[in-house]
Amino acid sequence: MIKIKNLKVRVEDKEILKGLNLEVKPGELHVIMGPNGAGKSTLANVLSGKSGYDIIDGDVNFSGKDLLDMTPEARACEGLFMSFQYPIAIPGVNNMYFLKASVNAIQKYRNEPEIDAIDFLKMIRSKLKEVDLDEKFIKRPVNEGFSGGEKKRNEILQMITLKPTLSILDETDSGLDIDALKIVSQGINNFRNSERSFILITHYQRMLDYLEPDFIHVLIDGKIVKTGDKSLAQDLEDKGYSWVRETMGSN
Repeated sequence: MIKIKNLKVRVEDKEILKGLNLEVKPGELHVIMGPNGAGKSTLANVLSGKSGYDIIDGDVNFSGKDLLDMTPEARACEGLFMSFQYPIAIPGVNNMYFLKASVNAIQKYRNEPEIDAIDFLKMIRSKLKEVDLDEKFIKRPVNEGFSGGEKKRNEILQMITLKPTLSILDETDSGLDIDALKIVSQGINNFRNSERSFILITHYQRMLDYLEPDFIHVLIDGKIVKTGDKSLAQDLEDKGYSWVRETMGSN
């Protein structure tokens, strides 16, 4: 699905990613954890194509293509999706119009027929139920006046509507109460299949109570320094990142 090799990224003369390597196969859920400033959001932003990052070395192969050579729009149309840590509001842009235009942009890119308003409304109604959002939300401007939990559920609604093959979820669990956390996690679980992959960035183990990741990675100082199964997240919860640093120092 995606293979990242020796990725080095600099922001304003400071090297943030220092030779990061990661391979995610179809159907896998990989969780990236790490202290503040380790480079987690930098990785997500670089993969999604956000400007302001200087890529000084490395390759990123996404479904057989050079991801770093694509525009953000092309990356989305090729099947990459990013859920933001802080989703922004888009005043004046109707949520339903935004979703329908996004779906049809992907359809057009793939030389597939566009979906009409009636069929789209029928489809979106069923997806709203999956994330426990009322139909009124698709008639409002994107994220405007939404609570934190509603914004995150709206992000998951976008994901299950656009049907990406690789979803990057940047701290989707931040700011969620327990009910919203369960709804967001269930939306991810319902969307998972053998052809869809996920990179989930989080600080906390709590979301993993509802998900079954294939791998947990620890990102420290711009590199993945430790990889394990789900139990690694609990170890981090119990012992903190100093435990990983001590382990690194002893190797």
